[in-house]
Amino acid sequence: MATLRGSSFKRSRRLGFSILETGKEFAKGKGRQTVPGQHGNKRRPKLLDYGLHLYEKQKVRYMYGITEKQFKNTFYKAAKRPGQAGVNFLQMLETRLDSVVYRTGLAETRRQARQLVNHGHFTLNGHKANIPSMQVKINDVIELKEKSRKNVQILETKTRREVAPWLSASNEFKFILDRLPERKELNSEINESLIVEFYSK
Repeated sequence: MATLRGSSFKRSRRLGFSILETGKEFAKGKGRQTVPGQHGNKRRPKLLDYGLHLYEKQKVRYMYGITEKQFKNTFYKAAKRPGQAGVNFLQMLETRLDSVVYRTGLAETRRQARQLVNHGHFTLNGHKANIPSMQVKINDVIELKEKSRKNVQILETKTRREVAPWLSASNEFKFILDRLPERKELNSEINESLIVEFYSK
């Protein structure tokens, strides 16, 4: 399976954006805002239109941790749906199985959520679900398997994170997707219109 490798901290500093959505990447060294590398202390270059569009695309792609092919295919599917293409796109990314697991609060990061899904810790509507890119639909039930409920790391994470408002919990390990997330509930630093323009050229 194709995965993104490398330091998310370096990517965050390069883009000036918290890929983990926590700001943790900029905490080390009293908030390093420079780009990584030997010449990172130099002024950031001024971006032209293409560069702005590309940076915005890369921000979102790295945040969700998916390959260019997956990202592009998801966008084209979202563009065919009624409504605003950019909002549809973000909603489709948020309703991937790994993103939903992340939003349940049982995983510290999306990367960890993807690993939990890959290792078969969750079921979808009572069936085996180990493909992170599976699309979760409204009223679908995501549940942590019984044998995984004593996992110390999951239990510790659960005490620190909250469940997203578009999910409801019938118990502490069973969740239902009640609705699609609204745009105002998602990352406000993302300008999805730039991504729409990038793929519309």
